Amino acid sequence: MKPYYDEDGVVIYHGDCLAIIGALQADVMVTDPPYGMAYRSWSGARVRGDGSVAARDAALELWHPRPAIAFGRWSVERPRGVRLRLIWDKGEWPGMGDLALPWGPSDEEIYVIGEGWSGKRMGSVYRSDRMAAQDASHPTQKPVQLLERIIERCPPGVVLDPFMGSGTTLVAAKNLGRRAVGIEIEEKYCEIAAKRCSQGVFDFSNELADNRVAQHDNEGATPQGVLLEAMGGDQCASGPEDL
Repeated sequence: MKPYYDEDGVVIYHGDCLAIIGALQADVMVTDPPYGMAYRSWSGARVRGDGSVAARDAALELWHPRPAIAFGRWSVERPRGVRLRLIWDKGEWPGMGDLALPWGPSDEEIYVIGEGWSGKRMGSVYRSDRMAAQDASHPTQKPVQLLERIIERCPPGVVLDPFMGSGTTLVAAKNLGRRAVGIEIEEKYCEIAAKRCSQGVFDFSNELADNRVAQHDNEGATPQGVLLEAMGGDQCASGPEDL
């Protein structure tokens, strides 16, 4: 299959990830798949394929037994084989959730699957402010700095994101000097991801300063590529992020 984009160690495919994953050579999956919650933003934007977790589970089954990181939501069944649940603390921002309650969700789950993870031992909570909607290219975009911190502890080799969205996983991997492959079913996001990945090592577009960089992993050091934070990571049926 001919790539949509192939430059500087980053390859993007436009299509259904379930039809492509089996033909790809990669080492670790880092992805933000559809959560199965029929996501809809304040502006009415929806995430394709988010009516169920079928695409997520099918992609992980095709990928098994290789290691994977997958974002998720507390109210939806977790993937099979989860070894640890990490938490993304999105800061003082109450998400939509149940508007009848005086609390709004300000965190998301991150599932660790498989073997090969490494790095200095740390807590299971990643603190990184969410992106403001006006600064994002995708309805559920994640901060680049958050993905960098996760990928730093991933097994070596090529990073695969089968639900690429606007390409944040690819940008983060490239910032860390790693090769990456992304798959996205919506061509408009392939175009956005390709543009972001072609901009160079650091993706400064729409970046927000994160006043909590100094807290990085409680290790007293900032990761490679953390000058400005808070661009996104995202999703073959683009999956939800800022929920």
